Amino acid sequence: MRSLPVADPGAPDARSPFRYLCWVARNQAGPLLIGAGYATLWWLAMALVPMVMGRGIDAVRTKDTSALLTWGIVLLVLGAVQAAAGILRHRMAVYNWLAGAYRTVQVTVRQATRLGATLPRRMSTGEVVSVGNSDIAHIGNAMDILLRGSGSVVAIVAVTVILIGTSLPLGLTVLVGVPAMALAVTPLLRPLNRRQHAHRDLSGELSTRAADIVAGLRVLRGIGGEQVFADRYVTESQRVRRAGVKVASVESLLEGAQILLPGLLIAAVTWLGATFATRGEITIGQLVAFYGYAAFLITPLRTLIEAADKLTKGHVAARRVVRILSLEPEVDGGAATSPGGLLRDVASGVAVRPGTFTALAAATPEDAIAITDRLGRYRDGDVDFGDVPLDTLPIAEVRRRILVADNDAALFAGTLREELDVAGTASDDDLADALYAACATDIVDALPDGLDGHVAESGREFSGGQRQRLRLTRALLSDPEVLVLVEPTSAVDAHTEARIADRLAKARAGRTTLVCTTSPLVLDRTDHVIYVEGGVVRAQGTHRDLLATAPAYAAVVTRGES
Repeated sequence: MRSLPVADPGAPDARSPFRYLCWVARNQAGPLLIGAGYATLWWLAMALVPMVMGRGIDAVRTKDTSALLTWGIVLLVLGAVQAAAGILRHRMAVYNWLAGAYRTVQVTVRQATRLGATLPRRMSTGEVVSVGNSDIAHIGNAMDILLRGSGSVVAIVAVTVILIGTSLPLGLTVLVGVPAMALAVTPLLRPLNRRQHAHRDLSGELSTRAADIVAGLRVLRGIGGEQVFADRYVTESQRVRRAGVKVASVESLLEGAQILLPGLLIAAVTWLGATFATRGEITIGQLVAFYGYAAFLITPLRTLIEAADKLTKGHVAARRVVRILSLEPEVDGGAATSPGGLLRDVASGVAVRPGTFTALAAATPEDAIAITDRLGRYRDGDVDFGDVPLDTLPIAEVRRRILVADNDAALFAGTLREELDVAGTASDDDLADALYAACATDIVDALPDGLDGHVAESGREFSGGQRQRLRLTRALLSDPEVLVLVEPTSAVDAHTEARIADRLAKARAGRTTLVCTTSPLVLDRTDHVIYVEGGVVRAQGTHRDLLATAPAYAAVVTRGES
């Protein structure tokens, strides 16, 4: 099977779930049409079998050997066509399922990358995870059912034409019965859509709860709160179960309708055919053909009801995707350029001098976080980079030139080398220097495979201090024009902290660096310290000068111990 296509570079239509599904279908229109063609050929080959068998039976009754041989060959050809078309139809069905599902993954990941820090503020983890867990399957099913659904419509039309040509009452029975059957299941679709939407939302909330519990399990055990959160999870899971039962109650009615309604129609066709045969209005072969059509029609009629179910589920799944695609980043950029220079946050007065190792000591951590978010362009703010407003630069350029590394940065699964050297351009000497500066050499030495050792999800095999040093190594290897570090030594012991402070100052000598910290060991090794209280700069100077001249600063960095 050929490889899946990359999503269309054009933006998907996110105005409604229906428009999104249409966008997905348009982007794979060729494979859908080919698959629908194979499905139509497959259905028609099956639809013609009862007619050919009826002709053959009539040939036996009239002892017409030539006609019997002819219809036998035709039946053989139909069987071969049905087998070949069925194989090709299934291949295209799998292709279209995968294309629809993973095109959704592509556009969702692309949108998540575009939103950046906006996404976790606007949507929960569970909602995003549910797209990849279940919604892509329903969207893929919606694309898949289009093939069999369109072919089944053609098959029903073909059978209706054959029946009308043989017996007008039988043909009209099918012609009227199929739309009536479709109308009979329509009242079930609206409550199904509503209940599936509620179930999806509750499932997303439950996934968020589970992610929070797993991420904070160590803390919960430390305070004895794991049972409380486990009880909450059980309560919410029961809400999801009840919502699932409500969905299943409607789906069970729909499943029952797939059996009952086609069965009633088939019974009517069979009864009429038998009646006409006893009257001599049709031949024995035609009666057998009518019975064959009655049995055959069950499958395309059930396919139509299945299509209604899967398209409804696809619509509900697309609603969540559209919710993500409709979000806009909280910050955007322009097309200006900047030669670099002084990085200044106007609101607070914090100015990071080029080529200096600067420290930001804030009375409250929230002040430091707010300032670094503005300096890194993760939130709107009046920030200048040189003589150019930061919000006029392209976001990609800001991310390339200004790196904000905090303790929320994730470690991903993979080899340690790939995790540290994200660009894949660092030499072994560069890696060794960065590991030395972050005092992380011992971490690599302890691994059996060294840098080629495997890192588990979130680096869970490492302690908090080890993860912090690995994050610092990764930031140093990126070697940005401006590096902003938020509490890079908060999880290490005092001895390691002092070594990191010494080595970090040497590793970033001559380059612009801002460290947000209140550790005296780090502050004493910086070129310039900025003290912030109440969101604005209150004092500046060297660490020792501020200890002597700024009592508030001294109280913060010495924890009230002079």
